[in-house]
Amino acid sequence: MPILSRRAALALPAALAPLAAPRLSRAQGQAEITVHYAQPFIYKESYDAILAEFAKREPGIKVNFITTPNYEEGAQLLLRQAATSQLPDLSYQGFNRLRIFAERGIAQDLAPLLARDGDPAGAGYTPNLLALAHFGGMQAGLAYAASNPITYYNAELVKRAGGDPDNFPQDWNGVLELAGRIDRLGGGTEGMWFTWSGDDWMYSALLFGHGGRMLTEDERDVGFAGPEGLGALRLLDRMVKEGGMANMTAPAARQAFAAGKVGMLFQTTALVRGTLASIGENFTLRTTGMPVIDPQKGRLPTGGAAGMLTAKDPAKREAAWKFLRFSTGPEGQALMVRNTGYLPCNQIAIDDPQHLGAFYRENPLFTPAVRQLPISIPWYAFPGSNSVRVTQTMVDNLARIVEQRATPEQVQQDMAAEVRRLLPRRS
Repeated sequence: MPILSRRAALALPAALAPLAAPRLSRAQGQAEITVHYAQPFIYKESYDAILAEFAKREPGIKVNFITTPNYEEGAQLLLRQAATSQLPDLSYQGFNRLRIFAERGIAQDLAPLLARDGDPAGAGYTPNLLALAHFGGMQAGLAYAASNPITYYNAELVKRAGGDPDNFPQDWNGVLELAGRIDRLGGGTEGMWFTWSGDDWMYSALLFGHGGRMLTEDERDVGFAGPEGLGALRLLDRMVKEGGMANMTAPAARQAFAAGKVGMLFQTTALVRGTLASIGENFTLRTTGMPVIDPQKGRLPTGGAAGMLTAKDPAKREAAWKFLRFSTGPEGQALMVRNTGYLPCNQIAIDDPQHLGAFYRENPLFTPAVRQLPISIPWYAFPGSNSVRVTQTMVDNLARIVEQRATPEQVQQDMAAEVRRLLPRRS
């Protein structure tokens, strides 16, 4: 992975001299940094593998991990810590949360550090990959892992219900019809489960699949109050009524799927590795793309996380930057992909056969997400200080549909009104 060599540092122009890497003398001892990441149930193996390789290259840097169960709690943790000056040195935040840290001046602009180390594209940081973590007019982070939603299905249950595992339905009508047949097999079998809870990501997949958007282009009003938003909510309602989707938590649904009791599961590609391990020999797992409603306008959200630098001490900042660069470089990205199911965020890792070329050929369960890249767009980041509350408001309203306590029309009206109140006021 290209890093700043001693010769290159000496050749730096005077204007960039303050950005040169601070040296750690023997007297200073080992640099110790704290690194935060969310969702250890997905990410732990990848970060542990990366740390093991990083420690071989940088024995003078000690890394201490802290974790949170999900992105939302991770964002709230850092917002609290920022108020008390107790931030970690590096935090991997969900793409949709970087904006609030950029707008509040908590995230540091990484553009000068990237420029210091040479041509970003030459190191695999192409403009489209950098754009995933570019907010507030600054490079707020470096993308670590990207994903889009895919379909997981139990080949045996599909066959028992009269379906063809080799020709899974490519539209929602066909999917729901097959899910209903699986649900009617009996024996405690559920037709399907769609990841609706936790955050707004999977709802945005339905909304974007209709060609819709979260907010209007000028971000002054909600964008889901029209037919696309209603279509997404009605589809969620159909999953319950026609597809046999039970009201389960995400962990319960994943456990039931692994036990062979759920026919199909719609969730992030990041869980391919973990799902395969949990299934064992229970049944044959297959994956395919997630249907979109509008074949021309339909899109899918890009989920995942990016590393955000927050260290203020120069030595800690340099150590955290080295870890961030390694984790998002070709070798770190190859380790991340092999230990999760996420898509790589470094072009060298994608293109160079020594990193991942053979991996995708030998692991077809991981390829649907790669094929969906042409219709993937960034995970929308709500503006303003209420972005976390906006997400929770949307999840709470989606729950009313899953629990059959309200109609899609009622939920759309209420959700739009509640989100409007939380948006920043514009003069």
